Amino acid sequence: MKTQTTPITESSIAQVLKEDWHIVKGKLKQQYGELTDNDLTYVKGKEEELLGRLQKRMRRTRQEIEDLIRDCSNVS
Repeated sequence: MKTQTTPITESSIAQVLKEDWHIVKGKLKQQYGELTDNDLTYVKGKEEELLGRLQKRMRRTRQEIEDLIRDCSNVS
């Protein structure tokens, strides 16, 4: 059974990606040295691709990735 992903909303992770990605990216690189610049490349409108890359690379669930991003940006 395929699980359906909830689209990113403006009030959630998308806002963090647009406003604070440079901060989040730096913190993730420090905490997870295995992540490359390619893994962390953000392109406006391609948020799903970024989250998918991080899920695959880090072997974590989407919720875990979103939580990591929120923690790094200090956004609830």
